[in-house]
Amino acid sequence: MANKGARQFMRNWYAVEAIPLYAVIGLAVGGATWYLTRLAQGPSVVWTRSNPTPWNDVKPDENTKMLDPSGKFSKKPKIMVERLDAPQPTIPLPPLADIPDEAIDKADDTKRITTRFGPADTAFPTVPAVVLGAASFSAFYNNDDHIRGVTPLRTTRLALRYGIHAFDTSPFYGPSEIVLGNALKALENEFPRSSYQIFTKCGRFGNTRETFDYTPAGVRASIQRSLARLHTTYLDTVYLHDVEFIADSKAPRTSGDHRAALGAEADAYGLGEGQEAVVHGDGDREVLVAIGELGRQQDAGVIRRVGISGYPLPILLRLAILIKHTAPYKPLDVVMSYCHLNLQNRTLLDFKTAFEQRAGVKHVITASPLCMRLLTPDLPTWHPASESIKEAAKGAVRASMKPGGESALPKLALEYAFQKAREVEMPTVVGLGSLKDVHENAQIWYSVDKQGLGENEEWKQRIQDVMSVFGEGDDGLLDCSWENPGFRSG
Repeated sequence: MANKGARQFMRNWYAVEAIPLYAVIGLAVGGATWYLTRLAQGPSVVWTRSNPTPWNDVKPDENTKMLDPSGKFSKKPKIMVERLDAPQPTIPLPPLADIPDEAIDKADDTKRITTRFGPADTAFPTVPAVVLGAASFSAFYNNDDHIRGVTPLRTTRLALRYGIHAFDTSPFYGPSEIVLGNALKALENEFPRSSYQIFTKCGRFGNTRETFDYTPAGVRASIQRSLARLHTTYLDTVYLHDVEFIADSKAPRTSGDHRAALGAEADAYGLGEGQEAVVHGDGDREVLVAIGELGRQQDAGVIRRVGISGYPLPILLRLAILIKHTAPYKPLDVVMSYCHLNLQNRTLLDFKTAFEQRAGVKHVITASPLCMRLLTPDLPTWHPASESIKEAAKGAVRASMKPGGESALPKLALEYAFQKAREVEMPTVVGLGSLKDVHENAQIWYSVDKQGLGENEEWKQRIQDVMSVFGEGDDGLLDCSWENPGFRSG
């Protein structure tokens, strides 16, 4: 009986006419298994809070898959850093007449920012005390809907109405140049090109070695693209962006308090007497080549000022001195460093004189008075500060809490940075991404510049209380720089 059942089973399942069906099912199962295995290996790039700009690591010849782990993809494409040879995204604006221009879009004329710093001559006009940092028009600080909306234009317009007549941007800031350029073009009847200054950068397009281009051709191409994006025939300032990535390293340490570079450890940092013209390697030579091209663009009238920007002050100073002492280069017009004039780190105050006297720099500019949001309750997960500095900053936020639960630290940090910058006549680049930001910063500058906030003893004590959270001395974190930036692997 059992044998008869088995024979019946074999006849049903191994019938000749069923073989094609089995073949199709087998291929489908095999293909599905292969595809699931491939998916299990993960995407090439994952967009997470700790990796907010993954596109910066994509190489030109890679067809890279990206994944939003939330599964909530925007209906609009994400705006990314565009390589020089890539098609440019378009971010159109509605007609200016359709963009709100309400009471909140108007400046308080009693608080207009009229203070300007720097040498006053035809070739190098003074710079407004407050410069709008347009990294806020990028994915570093705002989402896609914000960037593609009309808020950036309204923010730009309000800043101009308050007297903030200078803008800092970069190709590295994703769509920032495009968004800013479109806003300025739309506003040209109210604010012609001659009424404001544009500071942009060249040389950096990502986080890997392959995404830096300091070649003459790369510098020229970057400038030409910036001119087109910003709808202008000239640029007031072009920085070589984040030179510490390319320049040769010459330092006894890459984090901590670097003020000894101005004295006892000058030789170890390459800043000693007699070291002014020393080229330490191919990285320094690459920087010099790029500066040479910027100089040629300046001679042609395409750009008005040549500068370098970056984080580590000793490297910026060494390069500025090297450029001054290397023929046929001229002293730099501008140097900008970020996160070195704030409640956690004040060391740009010490370096400013050296930039001016030893390197002949005409304008020293400070950026990021909130230390890339370190001094706010909204510390980004990507922030490069050490864990100890981050924890101290969180302590400063808690120590500054108001009764209602809001931290007073951001406002206090801006007040301090503006006060110190005003004392030494140094323009401050501050990120402004909304109308509220512009109104608040104008009010804070007014309190510093016109109301004498810096003389208030109670305010001084509040400043001291916050600084004490970071601690001074050999074991303190006050005036300590975090690790010098470097390339990501990949």
